[in-house]
Amino acid sequence: MKVAGAPISWGVCEVPGWGYQLSPDRVLSEMRQVGLTATELGPEGFLPSDTAELVSLLDRHGLSCVGGFVPAVLFDEGHDPLDDLAGPLESLVAAGAGVVVLAAATGAEGYDARPELTESQWATLLLNLDRLAGVVAARGLVAVLHPHVGTMVENRAEVDRVLAGSSIPLCLDTGHLLIGGTDPLELARAVPERIKHAHLKDVDAALAAKVQSGELTYTDAVAAGMYVPLGAGDVDITGIVTALEDSGFDGWYVMEQDNILDGEPGGEGPLADVLASVAFLEGAASGVWA
Repeated sequence: MKVAGAPISWGVCEVPGWGYQLSPDRVLSEMRQVGLTATELGPEGFLPSDTAELVSLLDRHGLSCVGGFVPAVLFDEGHDPLDDLAGPLESLVAAGAGVVVLAAATGAEGYDARPELTESQWATLLLNLDRLAGVVAARGLVAVLHPHVGTMVENRAEVDRVLAGSSIPLCLDTGHLLIGGTDPLELARAVPERIKHAHLKDVDAALAAKVQSGELTYTDAVAAGMYVPLGAGDVDITGIVTALEDSGFDGWYVMEQDNILDGEPGGEGPLADVLASVAFLEGAASGVWA
């Protein structure tokens, strides 16, 4: 298994007002402390936009870059999503990454509400997915579409529409899929050839159900602890990784536990949960996937 970290496990997120944002040096040094050797970049502005500074910072912490999460407005005929992609793509190319993780953004801040698309807007979205995938491929990387709560591709019907109407591969995010109403294990078994990247999350299904019913917003559920260390929730992480490995998956598994911090944490802070997730993966790998 190729396992990487992500700054969101330390509460670093692109949403304004999401919570207290830790420094890059703390996040990256703690990734290395738990034994990780690779990371996704996190949101624009977290790491240096100057490519030489970015590469130097990653090298200083002994980390390679596997990819980055890029929200892009894909459904609006009057908006060119290449503008959303341009800066992050340059950083990812410079850092030697292999994957651009696209999300079909709503154009609004946060993930608590989203509009309904017309048929014309859906057609634009699907065309833009293939268009951006081609631009990314021309730079030597692979674009994947990340079904994500609060974006235009959230539930299973929307995932199926992307699978049928576009050739772009998927990022299998085990948490966002479950919260959006898709069984991630079933999807991993159904379309293994379309999965090129994976985000491993575990979820408290009771809190996820409150998001699905509208009792809680997505943000409030994250703050309440909807995401938990791997092995502590209701997602069959072992089954999903086994299914992917059996299908010949050769991509990265990025550990993510979306987190909201209310200040500089004392003691271990998010590191404790990341350590628990690493221990779960190591134990499962020795018993199942070795």
